[in-house]
Amino acid sequence: MRVEEESVARPLRADDLGRMSPTPPDRPKRHWLIAVIVVVVAAIVFISGVLPRVKARETLKRETQDLAVANVVVVQPKKAAPSQELVLPANVQPYISAPIYARTNGYLKRWYVDIGARVRQGQLLAEIETPEVDQQLQQARANLATAEANLKLSEITATRYQDLLKTDSVAKQDTDNAIGQYNANKAIVQAQQANVRQLQQLQSFEKIYAPFSGVITARNTDIGALISSGTSAQAGLFQIAQPEKLRVYVNVPQAYSQGAKPGLMGELTFPEFPGKRFQGKLVRTAESIDPASRTLLVEFSVDNPTGTLLSGAYAELHLKIPGIASSYIVPVNTLLFRAEGLRVAAVTQGQNNAKQAELLPVTIGHDYGSEVEIVSGLTGNEQIVVNPPDSIVSGQQVRVVTPNSKTGGAQ
Repeated sequence: MRVEEESVARPLRADDLGRMSPTPPDRPKRHWLIAVIVVVVAAIVFISGVLPRVKARETLKRETQDLAVANVVVVQPKKAAPSQELVLPANVQPYISAPIYARTNGYLKRWYVDIGARVRQGQLLAEIETPEVDQQLQQARANLATAEANLKLSEITATRYQDLLKTDSVAKQDTDNAIGQYNANKAIVQAQQANVRQLQQLQSFEKIYAPFSGVITARNTDIGALISSGTSAQAGLFQIAQPEKLRVYVNVPQAYSQGAKPGLMGELTFPEFPGKRFQGKLVRTAESIDPASRTLLVEFSVDNPTGTLLSGAYAELHLKIPGIASSYIVPVNTLLFRAEGLRVAAVTQGQNNAKQAELLPVTIGHDYGSEVEIVSGLTGNEQIVVNPPDSIVSGQQVRVVTPNSKTGGAQ
């Protein structure tokens, strides 16, 4: 309040009047201020509007490029074992098996053995009644007796004529006729003897004998049945097999045919003998690939002294065949079936250390179900793509990820 009193008391001066008058505005400074405000506003607008759009565009471009790079999971080929075990279906056959047919016509008189009977070589199996053959044999024997009587008479006549010829008691022509008649009768006797032997042989076929020791596996006749000789009229009277040694036939795939050599050992398994294996030895091969199945037929020999194994059974042969030195095992879901052939996709190092796919032609050997054997086309150092997309091509950029990766991040 003192100040106010002083101001009222003190009279105004000229400089005070000049100081209180309004000062004209500074125009250049105002222009600079406006320019700064505009720049700040523009910066704010750019930062708040344009820059996010630019960043979003760059982000979209980067994400698009990332999505264009395929994420893949890779596996390393496994070296195949030096010897691979093949499990192949096998057919078990007896070492010797034969049907027994009749060699003469007649009716079955009786049989002595039935299925399952073990017989020895030469054992009587059945008898056939042949009345026609018996009658023919009797007639042949009578004809032979007549021929022998005629031969005896002609022999006496020829001898007598030869003695009379010495004294010129008979003509030379009559002597020659007597000798010729003797020779003719001799030939007739020989023919009748052969006819008798033939009928005797047919009569001997009335008895059916076992051709070798074995087991009767089938009986196809019964008492009173009409029997016809030969193999075309009916089935064999009996079927006999020798089970002490078995033949096992196996079809080996062509890829392993070179390893199937005589002397190779194998093991047989049967569904009726779980957990048991029976030894067998490869004894011979067909030495030819079947063009229909592309397999090699081989024969194994299996001893069966107790008859435990039954002929005609189905079995599985476990065979260890030496593997191919350069073969590898890969999952079956790494294969690509293309028009140009079978391929696998391998990950290689491209430009700028970028990883890219390369399609490799391969040849498969054995199919193990979930895995396959590759016999050519791989070195073992490749990284093979699992479940490759159908659109994958050589040179395509890829990213290797872990199998449990959800975001697709690179390793």
